[in-house]
Amino acid sequence: MKVKIMATQKFMGRGVLLERLTEQMRTQKSPPKDPEAAARAVLIARGMMDNKGGYTEKGQARNSMTAEERALDRASRRTGSPKSAFNYNPKTNMALRKK
Repeated sequence: MKVKIMATQKFMGRGVLLERLTEQMRTQKSPPKDPEAAARAVLIARGMMDNKGGYTEKGQARNSMTAEERALDRASRRTGSPKSAFNYNPKTNMALRKK
C-alpha cells in the first residue's frame, strides 16, 4: 500500500522556511499567480525577511527550526504552556495539547 505524502511534507526540516511556505501557497484552493512572491511578501510582512530577500535575525531563528519546532513554538506562545505540553501532528502541522 502506497501512502500519499502531502507536498508540504517534503519541506519539514531545517532551512526550508521559504520553500515550505511557497508550497503551502501553491497548494491552496485559490493559489496566487506567483506563490514564491506571495510567500516572500508574507515573510517580509512578518519581519522574517528583508526586502532584498535575506532572512532577518528573527527569520534566521525560524528558518533554523523544523516544522514541528515552529508548530510547538506557536502553540506554546499562544497558550503560555510549555512546549512539552503539546503533541505535534505532521499531517495537519498543528500542535495539540496532550491529553
